[in-house]
Amino acid sequence: MEIASRKKDPLGHVCIVLHAHLPYVRHQECEYFLEENWLFEAITETYIPLLAVFENLVADRVPFKITMSMTPPLVSMLTDAMLQERYVRHIDRLIELAEKECVRTKNDPAFNRTAHMYLDKFTMCRSVFVDVNKCDIVKNFRKLQDLGVLEIITCGATHGFLPNMQFNPHAVKAQVEVAVESYYETFGRNPVGMWLPECGYYNGLEKFLEAAGILYFFTDAHGILFAEPRPKYGVFAPVYCKGTHVAAFGRDIESSKSVWSSKEGYPGDIDYREFYRDIGFDLDIDYIRPYIDPIGIRINTGIKYYRITGKTDHKEPYNQQAALDKASQHAGNFLFNRGKQIEYLASIMDRKPIIVAPYDAELFGHWWYEGPDWLNYLIRKVAFEQNVLSFCTASDYLTANPRNQSCSPSFSSWGFKGYSEVWLEGSNDWLYRHLHKMEERMVEAAQEHPEAGDVLRRTLNQMARELLLAQSSDWAFIMKTGTMVQYAVRRSKEHIANFNRLYDEVKGERIDENFLSLLESHNNIFPHINYRVYA
Repeated sequence: MEIASRKKDPLGHVCIVLHAHLPYVRHQECEYFLEENWLFEAITETYIPLLAVFENLVADRVPFKITMSMTPPLVSMLTDAMLQERYVRHIDRLIELAEKECVRTKNDPAFNRTAHMYLDKFTMCRSVFVDVNKCDIVKNFRKLQDLGVLEIITCGATHGFLPNMQFNPHAVKAQVEVAVESYYETFGRNPVGMWLPECGYYNGLEKFLEAAGILYFFTDAHGILFAEPRPKYGVFAPVYCKGTHVAAFGRDIESSKSVWSSKEGYPGDIDYREFYRDIGFDLDIDYIRPYIDPIGIRINTGIKYYRITGKTDHKEPYNQQAALDKASQHAGNFLFNRGKQIEYLASIMDRKPIIVAPYDAELFGHWWYEGPDWLNYLIRKVAFEQNVLSFCTASDYLTANPRNQSCSPSFSSWGFKGYSEVWLEGSNDWLYRHLHKMEERMVEAAQEHPEAGDVLRRTLNQMARELLLAQSSDWAFIMKTGTMVQYAVRRSKEHIANFNRLYDEVKGERIDENFLSLLESHNNIFPHINYRVYA
């Protein structure tokens, strides 16, 4: 773009990484399933707003480079015809509710302005989803990648926490290879990078990544800072994992804290929208009943009228313009701080520093309503208001800096305390005796049947799906955090039971094709999976 060519050569780079992931939730046996709302909320509040920001930047010829992981479960759900149809019903209900809210709040100007804001947003989301993208927004993310402004990377096949699988290397290999194959089917190219689920790294994992053609991954700060030998540039330049050409990039603590933290960071500002006050809980049950769970459970609708205000139960009405002004100020503050950081680093390093700032994509728009606007302001300010830094991707940096220090990164994650405690502790440790046994049995079955016939092949493929789905780190995480625990336990036990029944049927040479077909229609992720990945 012309504007980029006139800019001074920057002193360093910022690599923003948005990790887009949701657990695989798809229940065709029910017309309405509460947990499917996780996807529908994310489409409305995060994915379409981010898509709109990126497309507007392209239309305005603003140069930028953002990295975004899109996990196989998320892509599978976004491209699933049944879930697409259900999302249309979901957004139609929200539009209807917002129209009623515009009438209900007509005598309260502050609330009425916000009600119209939601009506405009929901109507826009429906138009983008249905009219523009024919219900498949993944195609537009792919188009942004093809334009060179978005680098989409993959993740473990079902977001399994890989350090807890190192007991069985075949399980790790399958999570990596199935993810790479799934990515190729969607995006028509091989992924250059991988977001390790939960940033979970252990020594030796890089060999599986290199075998799959992955060039880089990200770790939390201590994964790099505790590496052997100690990295010369800390987290401000990548290292190659010893014995490979796979690069590890470390998270910058300061840039993360300013966006992540609800106490020290921007999202906790008093002018931003309050997430925890929703009309699904505030309004009369008879009025809100058609828009919550059919059995009467109150849920978030996404319509929220208050700003954070402060540490008080009395919340002031939300003012969108004041919130947008604050988002612009915070974008400027983030840019100022990163600029000073890079000026200092550039003065002591013999190469351009890179500041890696990774975030959950769902923070932007869902938890932090103004997050997409903040990102929009930041990108425009970087393009037009300074010359100190530029955005880049990890692959761009490696191309410009092919020689890097060789180290052994430390075992690490970005979970509480930085290691495995979130995914392996008293609430969820019962899972692993089953997962490890399933992994052993999957390898055994794959090796015993190198050339399976039609029904046996389908059964072994479905066993692989059930194992991968059971390995999702989301179930252990939910058990640890104490939210929707019954669902996480149920899903884990269902996949374990499904796998073991199929395994027994294979061993007994008595496959129930009706049961197999039922599982294939319900848990239909990875339609082209090949069980021999476990051989």
